[in-house]
Amino acid sequence: MTIKKRLTMLVFVDSFIVLFSIYIGYFMLSPTPALIYSKMLFVSAITIQLAHHFFAWRYGLYRKAWTYASIGELKSIFKAVTLTIIVVALVHLAIKQDIYVRALAITWMLHILLIGGSRLSWRLYRDTFLHNEDTSEAKRTMIVGAGQAGSVIVRQISQNPDCGMRPVLFIDDDEKKHGLELFGVKIAGDTKHIPEFVKDNRIEKIIIAIPSMGKQEMAELVKTCVATGARTQTIPRIEDLMTGKVSVSDIQDVKIEDLLGREEVKLDMEAIASKLTDKTILITGAGGSIGSEICRQVNRFTPKKIILLGHGENSIYLIERELHEKVASTTEIVPVIADVKDRQRIFDIVSEHSPDVIYHAAAHKHVPLMEANPMEAVKNNIFGTKNVAEAARMFGVPYFVLVSTDKAVNPPNVMGATKRFAEMIVQNLAKKSDTKFAAVRFGNVLGSRGSVVPLFKKQIAAGGPVTVTDPKMTRYFMTIPEASRLVIQAGTLANGGEVFVLDMGEPVKIVDLAKNLIRLSGYCENEIKIEYSGIRPGEKLFEELLNESERQSDYVFPKIYVGKATPITETEQQYVLDKLLDMGTEELRDTLVGLANRKVVEPPLKLTV
Repeated sequence: MTIKKRLTMLVFVDSFIVLFSIYIGYFMLSPTPALIYSKMLFVSAITIQLAHHFFAWRYGLYRKAWTYASIGELKSIFKAVTLTIIVVALVHLAIKQDIYVRALAITWMLHILLIGGSRLSWRLYRDTFLHNEDTSEAKRTMIVGAGQAGSVIVRQISQNPDCGMRPVLFIDDDEKKHGLELFGVKIAGDTKHIPEFVKDNRIEKIIIAIPSMGKQEMAELVKTCVATGARTQTIPRIEDLMTGKVSVSDIQDVKIEDLLGREEVKLDMEAIASKLTDKTILITGAGGSIGSEICRQVNRFTPKKIILLGHGENSIYLIERELHEKVASTTEIVPVIADVKDRQRIFDIVSEHSPDVIYHAAAHKHVPLMEANPMEAVKNNIFGTKNVAEAARMFGVPYFVLVSTDKAVNPPNVMGATKRFAEMIVQNLAKKSDTKFAAVRFGNVLGSRGSVVPLFKKQIAAGGPVTVTDPKMTRYFMTIPEASRLVIQAGTLANGGEVFVLDMGEPVKIVDLAKNLIRLSGYCENEIKIEYSGIRPGEKLFEELLNESERQSDYVFPKIYVGKATPITETEQQYVLDKLLDMGTEELRDTLVGLANRKVVEPPLKLTV
């Protein structure tokens, strides 16, 4: 129906309703012909017509989409009708010096009932007949959480028949709600019985609508829902749903991060702000997964300048463009294409910009690749770190934070050994420098370029198989934003020479990660197979964050503690640095791994691997 036809129809219906209402009002007042056919009724009818159409237009009664009528529309009807009756009453007063109160009261009630009924009748018809037809192929949906968020979801689903969902039942742990109905959807029981409800009701989709639930509880609930095989989704923030910023179409698929169940740590915003606000911050490896997220987190504190240093021009371009869209007008973004292996270039950059804090995230991190190319790991991870750290010391940078890895603990591989050596360089520089050097260790981050998650997703999209190296393989995981925030927080705690270790929670079996990703992608293990490819060169079955001699139980901040990692002597360090670039591949690997595992004494080196 065109807008013109729709408007004509509504004006015609309303005209009939207001005339009928005023006539019945007068008739109920006095059913005598004298009053019914009086000039006063004629004047009242003309007045109510004009007033109604004016206020109906004023409050949008001819512009609203009545298919989705709700309380807001009823309020508009109430205002328009009430003001219309007040105008008629004033006309009565002006002409007769009296108001036919009973007649106008009856007219007011009929007016509201009939106008409201005419508007809501189409929605009732649509919900009763058309909606049932439209949802014949909609997915049977179970909503977990019969609170405010759940009610919003059901209401929006009912208003959006094209969303492809049909609410079948609610689940809620509040026993007082069991057996009740919310918008015609039964509240069946609690979350303990989700698997039975899914099976008995042929549920195809689950929406978790409990935005206030803690992350640990949410992770357990997500695992339960995912295990049923039904597609599991979560809702956006309830504030956004209530204000209409998002709709049911913005319901999000559960991400693998939701299964970690890691509660967000409250940062010491004041301490971080004192280090970053109105300061110059240099981030190396700024285009990488961790480096770019550190840039985003740093940007929140309105620094004076953020220097984005990276070797790959495309990644630096992307993070530069992203920050320009979010950065405060007082913050300068400086993209710098440079290689940390280029010592003179690094010194020139630090000298030119005089940063207050350096976050050194540039590194080669891929274990098998570095096993095949050990000299590149040495050049980038060891000498690159040495160049940036010594530039920081020479030009008086107050704080330097090295982004390290759990692979630096008892490393059997070149990558881990080079990162441990980088930690030792930083620790030794801290002994003779005003710069407060520190290193921060953490495990794998979900979604990073080197993470198994993007690889698994690609394999699942291709129909499988998903390749896992070993059924016993375990790793520590955290999200990129959490890791980056804790790196920044650890930097505020540095006094010089610490190796901070982030609490990674419980280790996760890689095969369990693969199974969860398969389920989250809407498949079962019969459809997407898992194959074991064998451990790759340099890999360990189990990662550690500290070895036994480094372990220290006390936290210096929630989820951050200091390891007692001791460096080699400066004599040892310099001796190794002088020899590394001249070593052959096997000697290089043996030297680095032996050194990182503290199986080396003063020169001449005596290694036992």
